Amino acid sequence: MRTALLLLAPLFASAADIPRISFSKSFPGSTPAYSMIAVDRNGDASYNESQDPDNAEKLQLEPAVVNPMFALADKLDHFKKPIESGLKVANTGMKTLRWENGGEKSETKYNYSTLEEARVLGDYFERIAECTRVMVELKRAIRHDRLGVNAVVNNVQALWNNKRLVATPQFLTLLDQVAGNEAYVHMARERAAQIADAIRAAASK
Repeated sequence: MRTALLLLAPLFASAADIPRISFSKSFPGSTPAYSMIAVDRNGDASYNESQDPDNAEKLQLEPAVVNPMFALADKLDHFKKPIESGLKVANTGMKTLRWENGGEKSETKYNYSTLEEARVLGDYFERIAECTRVMVELKRAIRHDRLGVNAVVNNVQALWNNKRLVATPQFLTLLDQVAGNEAYVHMARERAAQIADAIRAAASK
């Protein structure tokens, strides 16, 4: 037993040593009132609207998203310094940016920052949140609401058109499922196929 644990130890260590950046937002009275997003350097990510880790939605992010996010974290010195502007602005929720890399941990909290790097990084996290919510809606519609699939596919198209769609491989799986199933209305199937074709064409460039 001890030998087996010793053999597994490097695997646990390597997983723990993967750099991670996370973003949480607490805004009572809004929807959702709380959210937390974690992104590992290898692209593993999660989105959660509760404090229970078992409720997290898992996703895999493409390098085109992960690389600039970690570059921004580097520019922000891994959140070791304050980024709050101190300006009197409307409350948009208390946000926390956190860095973890093995034993190295640091974080900063803010309501509003004038730093361009912080705003761009925050927008990446907002994109992840938007896409995860739409992904969850699409999964639910595919299983339980065939007539509602078209409306959710429209939301996917809006994200794609606005260059905000992330985790595209997972969306491709769902879009292909819609496009190839005659149980869904023709408009939904046609639109899903068009988005899937556009995603594949962009990935091949």
